[in-house]
Amino acid sequence: MTDTQHDVGTTWLAGAGLRPTRQRVTLAALLIGDGQHRHVTAESLFEAAKDQGEAVSLATVYNTLRAFCDAGLMQEVTVDGSKSYFDTNTHDHPHFFWEDEAKLTDAPSDELVIAQLPDAPEGAEIASVDVVIRLRRKK
Repeated sequence: MTDTQHDVGTTWLAGAGLRPTRQRVTLAALLIGDGQHRHVTAESLFEAAKDQGEAVSLATVYNTLRAFCDAGLMQEVTVDGSKSYFDTNTHDHPHFFWEDEAKLTDAPSDELVIAQLPDAPEGAEIASVDVVIRLRRKK
């Protein structure tokens, strides 16, 4: 990992008011160090850190991803009610979930049209709408 990637990670954390611990900076650099958005699972980020020779536990990765989400740096996208993906693009946008690969990618926002939502129940308000479009390869 380059010094530039570490600097980008440190700046990203500072912008959210998060203390730049060694482990946070390492994970931040892996996530956004090259300027590209990522969709990761805790397990895939853990493996990427391990491949870089970084000593970080899976529990630390989960806790760090949660802290990044709480700070507004990432958003969590849940698929099947149990599998969580973490997205560095925090703008509202739809996702494709590729069932055959268990992979999450961005879907084009400009092609999504939601004409109407149901009214929220009494005493509630709609906080957000998550759109995950499930895909499988044609046979």
